[in-house]
Amino acid sequence: MSLPPLVDGLQQRIGHSFRDRRLLVRALTHRSFGSDHNERLEFLGDAVLNLAVSDLLFDQYDDSPEGDLTRVRAHLVRQDMLHRIALSLQLPSVLRMSEGEARGGGAQRPSILADAMEAIIGAVYRDAGFDAAQALVRRLFEPLVSETATQAWAKDSKTQLQEWLQARRQSVPDYRIEATRGRAHDQTFIVVCSVAGFGVEAQGEGRSRRAAEQEAARLVLARLNELPE
Repeated sequence: MSLPPLVDGLQQRIGHSFRDRRLLVRALTHRSFGSDHNERLEFLGDAVLNLAVSDLLFDQYDDSPEGDLTRVRAHLVRQDMLHRIALSLQLPSVLRMSEGEARGGGAQRPSILADAMEAIIGAVYRDAGFDAAQALVRRLFEPLVSETATQAWAKDSKTQLQEWLQARRQSVPDYRIEATRGRAHDQTFIVVCSVAGFGVEAQGEGRSRRAAEQEAARLVLARLNELPE
């Protein structure tokens, strides 16, 4: 099966030449384009990605406890990071989707690009086995590990906020979903974090409930730190 020049160029950018090129085409196909889409490969790629990143971190941080490794892995495999990698590989130019989805900006949507990135990893695994998929993951993620680890070693905003309140004998914060926007596969969550003892609250947005909660907690903590002692 011959590939369009743009898709063939993607093979060079990821460093893997497919024996079964249909796998690569499927990995780049959004469900709006047709029934032979990339969601099953995405499912597979998610599992391969988590194992390959876990193995990478196990090698690089041999003295780190499980909890720290879990935080770093979560940072590396999150949607924002996959979206960033997808853009570096120029995935928007090679995705296959319906005209309507394309007109709506689907080729630039972080969730679609992140899903396609996982599908490509799954496709490499099906094409050449785990070693080839692991090599791809290491090529893509190894340069990001030190940057991500620095961020992940720090406690997340929800933990920092809870500890700040506990140190002052205050109740834990309350989180509530204020609204959700977008379709089921591409939602934005809006969460409000409230600290009743100080009468402080803030609203955060994110692609997941957890991300929105973290953003809201960060904003509340910033406001609490501005209060006079």
